[in-house]
Amino acid sequence: MNDVSIVAPDGGELIDLGPAKVRILEDGATTSHRLGIGEITLAPHGAGPPQHRHAQHDEGFYVVSGTARFTVGQTDYDAPPGTLVMVPPGVPHTFANPGDQPVVMVNTFTPDLYVQYFRDLRDMIAGGETMARAAGQVMGHYGTTIADDHV
Repeated sequence: MNDVSIVAPDGGELIDLGPAKVRILEDGATTSHRLGIGEITLAPHGAGPPQHRHAQHDEGFYVVSGTARFTVGQTDYDAPPGTLVMVPPGVPHTFANPGDQPVVMVNTFTPDLYVQYFRDLRDMIAGGETMARAAGQVMGHYGTTIADDHV
């Protein structure tokens, strides 16, 4: 029999990344690593990661509250609550919170590669690395590259 995972509203693993907090809801253990799920809370006027591309996983964002701004290549999209953004492998993307209220998003990864990315990023920042430098170094371990050309 398979075990069912139930994460209470105050449950999950909280990863503090400064302006962003990630609560891991599914780390892949229940889904045989086919799916990872996190809840991202981004502070007002907070920047997300540098624009990047994933080579090995799809990423989804469902905006629960606040308005996120997604940048895909050179195009910006404002995403109010109820918006779903799905990013297939190879597409350059990032997000930010341009508003005065926190943004809360449910974030999915198929497969679950990026769950460990958040843990590694937290550890590098705790070790004294800047967010931008740490992100650039850790992304490469998870089939992800910075999208310097934004195309």
